[in-house]
Amino acid sequence: MRENDLLEKEEIFSKVLRAGRRTYFFDVRATKADDYYITVTESKKFTEEDGSFHFKKHKIYLYKEDFAAFKDILDEMTSYVLNHKGEEVISERHQKDFKKEYFADKSEETETRTLGSYTDIDFDDI
Repeated sequence: MRENDLLEKEEIFSKVLRAGRRTYFFDVRATKADDYYITVTESKKFTEEDGSFHFKKHKIYLYKEDFAAFKDILDEMTSYVLNHKGEEVISERHQKDFKKEYFADKSEETETRTLGSYTDIDFDDI
């Protein structure tokens, strides 16, 4: 059997999710015993200063015996995030003035705390 035939047999079903610089590949594959499992691959594009680019990939393998527990925990975690933070994306990538706004707020807090924590001293008294 040729290598391409083997690869075609292994990959049963695939979906792709493009999300900015990241792409997620969801693949159903077959084991040598012809049982199925899922791979999830995150591929992230990095661009160099000279315009060239490369990808970093991370992959997880998910086997049938873990599907139910994995799904339960993933559902619980996503519900937790959405219930506590909503669906609005809050990050410096999605808000152009995120750092400026964040650090401006922090410096005002620091200035207020600093001014409030010192006593005026007249050095002529020393």
